[in-house]
Amino acid sequence: MKKIEKEIEKYLDEIRPALKNHGGDLNLKSIDQKKGIIRIELIGGCAHCQMADVTIKAGIEAYLKQHLSWLKKVEAI
Repeated sequence: MKKIEKEIEKYLDEIRPALKNHGGDLNLKSIDQKKGIIRIELIGGCAHCQMADVTIKAGIEAYLKQHLSWLKKVEAI
């Protein structure tokens, strides 16, 4: 695992308990540092939740942007 992946996984591990409280989780799928995009897959209860877009933008993306200066957006695949 590359250094950037380890760093991102560390931050995602801090988010995971909140997702797991709602029966879900996420997987890191890809990182495009040049474009500033991280792609994730929501799984479990989060995969089909009506609030998934809010969770991604207001939760996951906002949190990661606090720690990763190069990040522009988080996309769900």
